[in-house]
Amino acid sequence: MPNGSLDKHLYSSREDQPTLNWTLRFHTIKDVASGLLYLHERWEKVVIHRDIKASNVLLDKDMNAQLGDFGLARLYDHGADSQTTHVVGTMGYLAPELIRTGRASPLTNMFGFGIFLLEVACGHKPIKENAQGGQIALVDWVLKHWRDGTLMETMDARLHREFDIDRAGLVLTLGLMCSHPLASARPGIVQVMRYLTGVTPLPELSPTDVFALMQNQGFDASAMSYPDLTSSFGTISSLSGGR
Repeated sequence: MPNGSLDKHLYSSREDQPTLNWTLRFHTIKDVASGLLYLHERWEKVVIHRDIKASNVLLDKDMNAQLGDFGLARLYDHGADSQTTHVVGTMGYLAPELIRTGRASPLTNMFGFGIFLLEVACGHKPIKENAQGGQIALVDWVLKHWRDGTLMETMDARLHREFDIDRAGLVLTLGLMCSHPLASARPGIVQVMRYLTGVTPLPELSPTDVFALMQNQGFDASAMSYPDLTSSFGTISSLSGGR
């Protein structure tokens, strides 16, 4: 593709390759969402990509985005269950239930898409360094800012606050909704497209709502953070052959 992969633009330090502006980022998000809608709902079979991330999003000469690298993808019939039980993918984009069971589904794809949304908006990879020099999951970092009422501070500083606040809030909130640790709490791609296109207004949610949902499902919110990074790296490496 003429303009390469999205990550080269998100994380480039080259002066001749300026930071993607917000309009292009939002356009890219909608392009990828449209691709997922086709894969999950519109094709003759359900396609589980299993590795949605910025480096697998390719940009054409007009900066239109396409989801690429289907090497890990799996297909199954609509109405059937995925038979996949082998954990593959990239650490930081893997849904908690995928790590536990190895079973991929459209909702595990949606988790990866949620992390992708946060990656594009925040300009950070899914596992980032915290103030203490340790590691923190991007979704946990964004969630903390959401709880503290400082969600807009997570937006990529290289945008210099030149973004539509309503759309930025939409993308960040959708990123958190799609990367919810409970698969049943994540919206499907049809609903996400309705939010992104403005057909349906985003419901008003607060961190309290999210934690209440966890507790209603029988989970302890304090125990429902994402898997320990160190142990997860070892687990994924052994299960997926280091991919």
